Amino acid sequence: MISTQLYHTPLGDMLAGFSEKGLCFLEFLDNEPVEAMILRFQKRFSEIVILNKTVSSQNLETELKLYFERKLIDFQVDIDLRGTEFQTHVWESLRQIPYGKTWTYAQQAEYLGNLKAIRASASANGKNPIAIVVPCHRVIGKNGSLTGYAGGLHRKAFLLNLESNSALFSEI
Repeated sequence: MISTQLYHTPLGDMLAGFSEKGLCFLEFLDNEPVEAMILRFQKRFSEIVILNKTVSSQNLETELKLYFERKLIDFQVDIDLRGTEFQTHVWESLRQIPYGKTWTYAQQAEYLGNLKAIRASASANGKNPIAIVVPCHRVIGKNGSLTGYAGGLHRKAFLLNLESNSALFSEI
C-alpha cells in the first residue's frame, strides 16, 4: 500500500507517495486532479494508493517547509526509488550533486562512468519520480542553459536560485 499526502509549496501543490520503505514519488499537481494522479500511481506501482497522513509524510512536510525557508540542505526522508536498474542508478547520482551546485548532463554521464550515456541519463532524469528531494533540477545544459525539467523551467530556475542564494549555502 502507498500512502499519499498533499503539500502546498511556493511552487504549487505537490502529491507525495510513501511505501513502507520510504518516499516513492513527489510530483507537482499541475492541473491534474488528485484523484487522477492517485489512479495513475496505483496503476504504475500495482499497489493500492490512499490519501493518508503518516509519520513519514509529516516529516517530509517539515523538511519541505525548511527547504523553502532556506534552512535545510539535505533531505533525511527515506527514499524508495522504483525504476529500471539504469534509472535508479541515474537517480542516485542526482543525490550526489551538492546543494547550491549544478552538473551538466556530460558531468553526470562522466560520474556514471559512461560519457556516451548523456542522452540516456537525460531521459532518466526526465522520469525522476521524486522532484526536489532527488534533485534533477541541478542538472543543466553544457552552456549553462536550463534545459528540461518535468515541473517546468520556471520551477527549475526558482529552485536553483533558492539554493544558490541560500543563507545556509553561503555559510558552507
